[in-house]
Amino acid sequence: MLTFKNYNIADWFSFYRIAMVPVLLALILMEERLIFTWFLLASYSTDAIDGFLARKLKISSPRGAQLDSIGDQLTFVMGLIGLWAFENAFIRQNLLIIAVAFTPYILQMLIAFMKYGKATAFHTYLAKSSAVVQGTFILWTLFFGPIYWLFYMMMVIGILETIEEITLIFMYDDWVEDVKGIYWALKDGRRLKGSTADTPTDTTT
Repeated sequence: MLTFKNYNIADWFSFYRIAMVPVLLALILMEERLIFTWFLLASYSTDAIDGFLARKLKISSPRGAQLDSIGDQLTFVMGLIGLWAFENAFIRQNLLIIAVAFTPYILQMLIAFMKYGKATAFHTYLAKSSAVVQGTFILWTLFFGPIYWLFYMMMVIGILETIEEITLIFMYDDWVEDVKGIYWALKDGRRLKGSTADTPTDTTT
C-alpha cells in the first residue's frame, strides 16, 4: 500500500494543482477574478517546476507522469471555466471555433481511455508548447483581456498537438510516458507490444 513517503517532491507539486481545483472554483463563485487569476498563475507555475525537478533529480516515474497529466488537465479546465465566468461575451462570440478545436481533444481522450483505460502522458514537445500558449492566453485574457492573434495561435497549436497525440496512441500498443514526438516514437522500441520493460524511457529535453 502506498503511503505519503512514497511520493517525491515533483509529485507533491502535481498534488498541489489537483488540490487547488475546489479553491479556484470557490473564487469563481465569489467572482474574485483577480485573486482567481493569481492562484491560477501559481498552478501553472508548479507545472514547470515539477517537470524541471523530475528531470533534474531523475525522479520521473509512470505514476508521476500520470499525476502531472491529471494536474495539467484540471488546471486547464479551471482556466476555461474562469474564462467562461469572467470573459463570457468573448467565449460566446467564439464558441463555434472553440467547439471545432475541442472536438479532436475529446476524441483523443475517448480513444486513450478505450485503449489504455486512462489518459495519455506523452508530454511531447508540441504538447508542452501548446500548454505554454494556452496558459499564456488564458492568463493574459484574465489579467488584461483577450488578444485574437494569441487566441488563434492557441487553437491551431492545440489542434496539431491533439492530432499528434491521437497518432501516438495508435503507434503504441501499451501506455507509455514521455515521448518527445512522432519522430522519436518511430525510433522507440516501446512501440512493440510487450517491450515496455526492455527499452528505458528517455526523459531528457
